[in-house]
Amino acid sequence: MPDGLRLALTTFTVLPVRAGRVDRAAAATAMGLAPLVGAGLGAVVGGAVALLHAAGAPGLVAGAAGVGLAALLTRGLHLDGLADTVDGLGSYRSGAAALEIMKRPDIGPFGVVALVVALLLQAAALAGLTGREAVLAAVAALGTGRLAVAWSCRRGVPSARPDGLGALVAGTVGGPALALGTVLVAAAAVPAVPGRPWQGPAAVAAGLAASGLLVRHAVRRFGGITGDVLGAAVEVATSLALLVLVLR
Repeated sequence: MPDGLRLALTTFTVLPVRAGRVDRAAAATAMGLAPLVGAGLGAVVGGAVALLHAAGAPGLVAGAAGVGLAALLTRGLHLDGLADTVDGLGSYRSGAAALEIMKRPDIGPFGVVALVVALLLQAAALAGLTGREAVLAAVAALGTGRLAVAWSCRRGVPSARPDGLGALVAGTVGGPALALGTVLVAAAAVPAVPGRPWQGPAAVAAGLAASGLLVRHAVRRFGGITGDVLGAAVEVATSLALLVLVLR
């Protein structure tokens, strides 16, 4: 557990945690704990958005600052993964050829559009949330994003490469950990929309469904998951969860 927690924190945050043992056993624990790390990040991001709103900042400024803080706290790795994955899928190539495109340091037009849409959607959604609602929605959405990673690493999902993060975590998360993580995130999402207790869990389900379709398509095209695909799953699930949470 200690090694898995350290790996979860070093993988999903910028916290200067001393590295522990890194193997598939620790990876299984880390991916299972990912939703809790995401919820913690959400509390920080949502709290910042709420404080900016209370200080008189315009809604879009508060939302954009929240998205920027989320990127800072995660080194922007998930956004980079989204851009690379969409570039690989948009190339209409498969297997090694698509993976080679994803390894390039530049971002193509598909990746740019994906980043712009995700960032605008998240910032605009957070812009309309204040106080307690901002905190609860961010906890639910960012928790959903990391829960999507756990589902992407479930048993039976292969790695596209023999090395890298995908090879370390692919197929490591079992059913009990997935069930527990899903129940906890859905429960945390219940109070995110006052007067509509069903809407929070619906947002979690929408985020997981969207990221699941993306990962399924990526596995078909690339042969498995990579670290970039996991990053893309985070951003897609987070964006869709926020979208559903602000629907009225």
